[in-house]
Amino acid sequence: MNETRKTTKSTTAAGKAFDGFTAEERAAMKEHAQELKTAARRSPGNAKADGERDVLAKIAEMAEADRVIAERLHEIIKAAAPALSPKLWYGMPAYAKDGKVLCFFQSAQKFKSRYATLGFNDVASLDDGTMWPTAFALTELTADNEARIGTLVKRAAS
Repeated sequence: MNETRKTTKSTTAAGKAFDGFTAEERAAMKEHAQELKTAARRSPGNAKADGERDVLAKIAEMAEADRVIAERLHEIIKAAAPALSPKLWYGMPAYAKDGKVLCFFQSAQKFKSRYATLGFNDVASLDDGTMWPTAFALTELTADNEARIGTLVKRAAS
């Protein structure tokens, strides 16, 4: 039987055609591919120091508002969970436990968002009943925010 195949187009709820990933999403995927290549060439003994250098360099490239938050987050995360290894993940500063990304910072500028994000992946021990937050919007860091983040990171890494 000879069937005619139709191409399917994905559409959004508003009926617009889906064009695929945004330019920012494609750039993040390319950055991740490069990160994997770079990590494969590094010696395991230098991975944490190299990751720290990469994260600090990425933070230095950020717009001032994001950079201020990212620098302080880096300090808070290192103090709360010194065993985590800094690394880049899709072009974002991230912190890994046993090679798996536990938490990450996403600058507002990277995806043209109105706020930066501190996110946690499934390896984070943040389970609380049947529902809990895994990402937090950040517009600035207050003393209360910093204390809460420190507690969350410590709990997530336990």
